[in-house]
This record gives sequence, C-alpha cells and structure tokens, in this order.
Amino acid sequence: MSRESGHDQFAVFDEIRDEFFDDAMERLRALEFVLDNGRQGRITRSELIGNFRRLALYLRGQAAGFGLNALCAMAHKLDEYLADAPETLPPRIWIDLETYIDELSKQVGSRGTEIQPDFSRLPQKLASTLDEIEIRRIEVMLVAPHGAQSHFVERELRQCGYRTSVVPDTVLALSMVVQTKPDLIIISAVMPGLDGIDLAIGLSAMPSTRNIAIAVITSLDRDAGVLTLLPKKVPVIFKGPNFADDLFKALDSLFMI
Repeated sequence: MSRESGHDQFAVFDEIRDEFFDDAMERLRALEFVLDNGRQGRITRSELIGNFRRLALYLRGQAAGFGLNALCAMAHKLDEYLADAPETLPPRIWIDLETYIDELSKQVGSRGTEIQPDFSRLPQKLASTLDEIEIRRIEVMLVAPHGAQSHFVERELRQCGYRTSVVPDTVLALSMVVQTKPDLIIISAVMPGLDGIDLAIGLSAMPSTRNIAIAVITSLDRDAGVLTLLPKKVPVIFKGPNFADDLFKALDSLFMI
C-alpha cells in the first residue's frame, strides 16, 4: 500500500467518525425534546423508553466500531437502566435521563478524546417494581447470556442490595471491565466465543484488573477438570439446590458481605 493511499484511508475514517459525532449530538439534542414531552405527558411511556433505548443501541454499536470504549460502556448502561422499567415510571426518571443525556453529550462532544467518567455515579437501573431495595455502592457485573438463569442470579444480587449490570458477551465484558472497574465480576463458565473460564483467568492475571473480585458460576460438575484451571482466589458458584449457599460463601470469601 502506498503512503498516499494509506493517508486517504485515514482521511476517510476521520470523515466518517466526524459525521458520527455530529449525528450523535443531533440525536442527543432531539432527546431533550423527547424527555420534555414525556415529562409533560405528551408521549407514552413506551415512546419515551423506545426513543432512549434506540439511541443507546445506536451509540453502543457505532462507538464500538470507532474504538470509543467509554462511550460504548455508557450507552450500554443507559440501555440497562431502562430494560426493566416499571409500568408506572418513578419520579426520579426525569433527572436520571437528564443525567444520561448530559454525560453522553460530554463523551460525544469530546470527539474522540474520551473523558473517563465515574460510572458508579450513573443512575441505578430501574427495578421492575417500585418497591426498590436500598442500594449499596457496590457494583457487580454479571457476564452471562440473557435468559432466565441470568435474570434469576441478577435478582438474587439485587436482593442483596448490589448495583448490577448484565453483559451477555465476554469480549464486550473485557472492554467494559477496564472502563467501569466494577467491585465484583461473576462470570458464567460456559460462554460463546471467548470462554468464561478464559475471561476469569485473564482478568485475574492482568495488572489493571487483577485486584477486582471475581467468581465463576456454572452448572458443570464440581470435579470438572476445566475448573481446576481457575486461580485459587476465584470461587465457583454451582447452579442447583445449593446455589444460595454457594453464592453466600463466594460473596463472603471475596469480602462482599
């Protein structure tokens, strides 16, 4: 490849990325009007949530393609915030969504010079019921495929008062762990693509993540050979009748209780 053609490729990349920043900022400004219409009751709950979740998915996809990891992680947080929104929206939603618009606008406005946000200060995700439990400032990332099992585990963690985030993909989780620095990561042992065991071993070894508490959850037999590959400090939570006990022991051993 000639030097000139290489320069042209970078120029095209920069042009496309600039177009993304401009478009994303326009969409965020439009969301301010959507938010005001929702607050005034001029649009339905579904329209409000749909508009915000569509933007979150758009930003997450585009940001990942441009290597904007902080923006990608924040967009994921917004989508999760609304995923289990109750039928009757709590009063705090208006301030929460304003916060997300402001923080996302800062990221987009930096135009690639990412500002490292404090993810722990982002609004806690909405619960499916208004009877919300008192939330502790402990961030737990659950790396597991979406489904009944992950929903059950997340509910158990929320019952303990933890702030939870579910990431269904191990490669995305690796990027988000580096960005968000959760207090605890619970990883499903068997995952498509990069295996959960591999992710747990890697995170336990990397200097930037080795001090984060990690546990593995699995339906494998207790004597499964692959589990012996895990570092000694990584507890294993087994699905089944003793799940609650295993979860408590794991949290206790990691000083999360």
